[in-house]
Formats: sequence, structure tokens, C-alpha cells
Amino acid sequence: MASSYSLQSSYRAKEASFKESFKAMSEKAEVINGAGNSDGRQPPCCLSVSKVSYTVSERVGPWWDLPSYRKKWTRQILNGVSFHVESGQLMGILGNSGSGKTTLLDTIAGRIGNSGCLQGDIFINGRKLKTEQFQDCFSYVLQSDNLLSYLTVEETLMFTAQLALKRHSTDAIRKKVCSVMAELSLGHVAHSVIGGRVFPGISGGERRRVSIASQLLQDPKVILLDEPTTGLDSMTANQIVVLLAELAKRDRIVIVTIHQPRSELFRVFSRIAIMSLGELVFCGEPGQMVDFFSGLGYECPEYCNPFDIYVDLTSVDTRCSEREAATSARMHEITSAYQSSEIYQSMLEQTQWACQRQDKHSIPFKSKESPSGMSKLGVLFRRTMKNLSRDRMGVLMRLSQNLIYGLFIAFFVTRLDNDVTKGAVQDRIGIIYQAIGASPYTGMLNAVALFPSLRAISDQESKDGLYHKWQLFLAYILHILPFSIISVFIFTSFLYWTVGMNPEPNRFLCFSAVIMVPHITGELLTLVLLGVVQDPNMVNSGVALLNIAGILVGSGFLRSFQEMPVVFQWLSYLTFQKYGCELLIVTEFHKLNFTCSDTSLLPGACAITQGDQVINQGYRGALSRYTLDFLLLYAFLPALVLLGVITFKLRDRIIRR
Repeated sequence: MASSYSLQSSYRAKEASFKESFKAMSEKAEVINGAGNSDGRQPPCCLSVSKVSYTVSERVGPWWDLPSYRKKWTRQILNGVSFHVESGQLMGILGNSGSGKTTLLDTIAGRIGNSGCLQGDIFINGRKLKTEQFQDCFSYVLQSDNLLSYLTVEETLMFTAQLALKRHSTDAIRKKVCSVMAELSLGHVAHSVIGGRVFPGISGGERRRVSIASQLLQDPKVILLDEPTTGLDSMTANQIVVLLAELAKRDRIVIVTIHQPRSELFRVFSRIAIMSLGELVFCGEPGQMVDFFSGLGYECPEYCNPFDIYVDLTSVDTRCSEREAATSARMHEITSAYQSSEIYQSMLEQTQWACQRQDKHSIPFKSKESPSGMSKLGVLFRRTMKNLSRDRMGVLMRLSQNLIYGLFIAFFVTRLDNDVTKGAVQDRIGIIYQAIGASPYTGMLNAVALFPSLRAISDQESKDGLYHKWQLFLAYILHILPFSIISVFIFTSFLYWTVGMNPEPNRFLCFSAVIMVPHITGELLTLVLLGVVQDPNMVNSGVALLNIAGILVGSGFLRSFQEMPVVFQWLSYLTFQKYGCELLIVTEFHKLNFTCSDTSLLPGACAITQGDQVINQGYRGALSRYTLDFLLLYAFLPALVLLGVITFKLRDRIIRR
């Protein structure tokens, strides 16, 4: 067995090639960081996890089956997990799907939420962590890379550093970013865009290293990574693991969950943990793992990957009840043997010694130099503007979609007439209806297309403590304002003068100012719903229904306000369509005179000769409420912004749960 897993010459050559590729960047990082100075070395750190258990209660049946829905059953996700790891060590957590690897990382990082029952303690340097300290102590790299597609690698890290570091000059932040890029060998792609599904950018391995670099900017002592090799080819995955081992050697603790690592990485890991059904089946050094399983009679065949063999050995086969019972019994047998072994007892002694020693080191928190709220808002605004403004197709569509809709209206109406018998009144009301009714939809489409990706990034970065979700919400709003103003002005400039509406400049400006509110309101309302509803399709449907309801109740086109039931009259005051339609009706019809060329077609066809008659019949008193309607219409914007801040604070609580 010793010969089977010794470092053979071929493996040594491969490992040497891996380390050779990182040698240059490691030396460069040490020069920049001053790591070569032993006087500046920080004290070592140790992490102890003691008897961590986690259970959740789930409903037995679906909500429509009330008898079974009332019943709950308890599921054990983690069961008495304990281990100890120290600075300079890379710990790999292996196990089949559903074994509890990610839940264990979430527990260590304090991101488990409040939906279940958590027991056990987490110690750093023998000091028990409090709930509020987890976020400031651990850096967590998620399985998916949530990065802005149109930013370069250097810009991504610069913005992250500006969000995390305070009272640092631009040169100091840039040096910090260059140091981290050197440490992760990202210098050659510093000016390359991240890329995404629509257009190519850096490779998957480089994206993963950018995600790791974003966490290193705050100088964490403990780094947790959930499946960092997912989606990468075998060679790139190995390079990532070797890189993590190099990071750990700089007085850091690095813990990763990993699926099916290659056998070449057998000696790269300092410690290996194997999980099954929420239990820690084994945790120790690679050589100890081989000896432990061999001592139980489970020897690994020659030329086989020990990772694969021992993960399969400890997994539970649920394909049939007989296999499940047999494999479960074997797994519990191995777990019991591990807990009775010297490896486990040595780990408990290390944890006990760390907790009882008198000269305990302080808890190594990440950099707590976060800038002020206004500074963060400015950074988020610049980052959002730079990223979205580089999307040329997106900017073009945002600016032209209202214009395209205006082309359809102008093509259909051609030119307004002042003759009542030729639809002078009906055509003008139709244009007002379309302008008020369609503007919210264009705003909604913009938000649904652009904001979900930003929301995913804010969910991750807010957990890292960089900012609050509502700050990104405000930055996005500041970003959309100039685009919305330009887009609406292009639309109204074309439509208003092409179809020949009331040709007064002041009326045109009022028309543009009114149309701008429904467009921005549609986008704000979508953002508010995206704060609490995860599915963009549901938000689409919700905003569409609310807009239709507002048109029916508030516009007065389907039924006059005087003829509505009292309940709908009161509800109409809660719709922006009521104030917008009144303003546009007054703006277009006040002091407008009509002609009547043929009175023989229909008796009473020429009863309307002045626009004020239209106002008095359908919108009584609208002239006297003109200024008030403007104020009430624009009051919807700050009200929705405030509501959005509340919903995104609520989203924080929902995600924690």
C-alpha cells in the first residue's frame, strides 16, 4: 500500500510543473505584500468545529392536502461534526451529493439561516465566535461566479476594493489590487473583460480566480470555497487546487468542498474530510486516510484513485432498501471506527488545547475599513453605469424602444385633424391612452432584462458585508434616470410633432414630463417586486396586471369617474394613471377649437366644438387641479423608491431565513 500511494516520479513531475507555474507569481506577491519579512508575519490561526448538528422540519405533504400538510418530519442534515484545522493547511471536504458538504460550509460561515435548529460551536484561536462575528471573520467563495460581464478583471477588483477599504488613496488601493492579482496570477488578463453568455471573455478558471481575488482583498485568515472546481476541465481544476494550497501556505486556513479530485492532488491537501449523510466519516491527513481504511480491511486497489474509492465506500446506495440498509450499516461502522481511532482523539486534544490555553491569540477579523454609506453608493453607481453603458445593444434598445412604439402609433394615426366628424376627439384620446398605458411596459422590460443579474451579485456581496442591498437598488435607480429622460424625450419629440398635437412648446414640455413618470414608475414597480419575488416571469405578470387595473380604474376612458362605484372612485386616487390622464387631457384639449364639416351623418355629431367641453364632461374640475395633479403624479416616484428600500431590507431577512 505504501508503494501504491507514494509520490511516483511522474506525479512529482506534474506537481513540479504546477508549482513552477505559480512560483513567479508567488515571489512577486511576497515582494509586494512583504511576506518575505518574518518580522511582519501574523500569528498563526486555528479553526475548531465542535459537535455541529443541524436539523430542519419539513411538511409531509403539499399545501393543498391539509391533513398531511399539517404534519412535519425532522430531517438531520448535519450530525455531530467536529474537526480542527490550522494555518497553512488546505482541507478538502469530500462526499457524494446530499452528504452535507455545502451545509457544513454555510454553518461555518454563519450563513445557515434561521429555518432549522443549529447546535454546536465554532472556535477561532480557541475563542468562541458570536453570531455577529461570522461575517467579519470568514470569506466565502460560492460555487457560481457572480461577476459583472462588461467590466475588466482589474476594474472588478478595484470596485470591490473601494467598497471594502476606507481612507486609502487610489494608489494604495491599486497597489493592493495588483498584489492580489499577482498572488492569483491574473496580471496577464488584468485588462480583459469578464465576459458572459452573450460574448466571450476570460476562461472559467480565470473567472474562478477573480472570485477568489475579490475575497482576498479584505485579508481574510479563513477562506471557504464551495465546489471551486465545478465546471472546469481537469487540468484547470488541478491548478485551482494547487493555487489554493499556495494561498494556505501564507498563514491562511483554506477549506474547500470538492467532487472527484484527481489522484495527483492526493498530497496537495493537508487534511481530507469525508462526509456521508451529514456525518464526518473520516478527517485526517492523506496518508492517515489510506492507513485507516486499510486497517479496516478496505484496501484501495493499485492504480486507483483513493478519493473515488473511499467516497464510494462511505456513500449510501438508495436504489433499493436492501442496498440502502447494507451501505448505511457499513458507513456507520466506519464512522464508529473513526471516532474510536487515535486520529479522532488527537483532533479532540488539539481542540481542547486551543480552547484552554492561556495565551490565546485574538480573532483575526477581515479588514474593517468599510467606507461611508454615501461613498459606497457612489462606487456602486459608477460600477453599474460603467458596466451597463458598455452593453451597446442594451443601451440602443433602452433609448429606441419607446421611439419604435411611437413609430407604430404615428404610422397608424398619420396626422390629427381638427374636424370632429373625422375623429379629432377620439384620435387624441387614443394617443393619450396609448402613451400612458404603454410607457410602464418599456420600463418593466428594462428592469427584468438587467436587474436580476445585479440582484444575484448584491445577494452575495451583501453577505460579504460590502454593502446593503438597498444601496445597490438606489445606485441602479440613479443609473436609469438619464437613460429614461433621454428615451422618453426622443419618443415624445417624434410622436408629438409628427401626429400634430397642440403645437405649443409649453404643452409639449408638459406632455413629455407627464409621460416620463409612467415609464420610470413601471421600472421602479418592477424593481420593488424583484426585491421580494425571485422569478422575473411572475414579476412580469404582476406589473402587467397592476398596469391594466390602473388604466381601467384611473384613466376614465372606459368609464367616467362620476359613473363609477364609490369603491373604484376611491381606488382611482391610488393610481398614477388618474393624474397622468387628467394632465394630458387638459394639456391637449384646453382652449382647443374643433370644426364640423358634415352635420348630416349623425345628429349631435357637432355638439363638441371646444376642447374644454371634453374636459368638463369627462374630467370635471381637472383645470383647477392641474398643479396638484403634477405634484401627486411625481409623488409616486419617491414613494416607490422608499417602498423599494423597504422591500430590499425585507429581502435581507428572507435570505437569512
